[in-house]
Amino acid sequence: MNFRIGCAIWAYKGWLGGLFPTGSSPSKFLQLYSQRFTTVECNATFYSIPSADTVTRWEQETPNGFEFCPKMPRSITHEGTLTSQIEAALSFIELMQGLGSRLGPIFAQLPPTYGPQSFQDLETFLMGLQDCGAPLSLEVRHPQWYEPTHAIRLNELLQRLSIGRVLLDTRPIYECDDNPQLTSERRKPKLPLQPIATSPFVLIRYISHPDRDFNHSFMEYWVPYLQDWLQQGTRIYLIIHCPVEEHSPQNARYFQQLLEDKRIPISPLPWNDLPVEPSQLSLF
Repeated sequence: MNFRIGCAIWAYKGWLGGLFPTGSSPSKFLQLYSQRFTTVECNATFYSIPSADTVTRWEQETPNGFEFCPKMPRSITHEGTLTSQIEAALSFIELMQGLGSRLGPIFAQLPPTYGPQSFQDLETFLMGLQDCGAPLSLEVRHPQWYEPTHAIRLNELLQRLSIGRVLLDTRPIYECDDNPQLTSERRKPKLPLQPIATSPFVLIRYISHPDRDFNHSFMEYWVPYLQDWLQQGTRIYLIIHCPVEEHSPQNARYFQQLLEDKRIPISPLPWNDLPVEPSQLSLF
């Protein structure tokens, strides 16, 4: 199973009556979510480090084949030098290994102020995590990382350490006439897209437009890349975001269907095997 798709969170009440059956208890959201998708970003770990008991519960509530992609806490990535946080990062990685076979790539999202001038700090940090026993990925947001000289240097480092580079695709929310992030509390950065695999896996964060059909051409862009990577045995983690969170699950399902229509060799979405919730009209 080299392809997994999902959203950034699982506990969202706005998905009741859509992704989740009407009346579902919040305590069942993770279980219900993992019966529909095959991965989740686990954005919550960026804001708060869970207890070991919580991590164990996550593992127990999800089926075989489901994987979490936890984001490193901001206390590690957003407070001073990375080198000073190596022990904290190793501790977090050890905690996440409580997920067992449910653990996918752990990724560090660096702040937009962290640029190539800190390359030595970044290299020391990543080398300090080299023997952690978990797949790692990195997301950079300073614009200079995308300039050819710095991009090449960064990619060479990641390839040498077999660390993935998070591929952030924000085109759908910027190459449009409206402003989908108008009411969003956390705006995604406008950065160049550089699709490259630097490790045995690829983590894509696709920021979708609320209008499902508007995403079609942007999703089609990914088809040849996904096809090539899968043919090479590269594992794919495709995370669908949306500034209007209600639309994330349907946009993810739409992306999955597009790939199936293109004959991309991926497993069916578990969601498709579940019974359709009866509408209110069908009850009368």
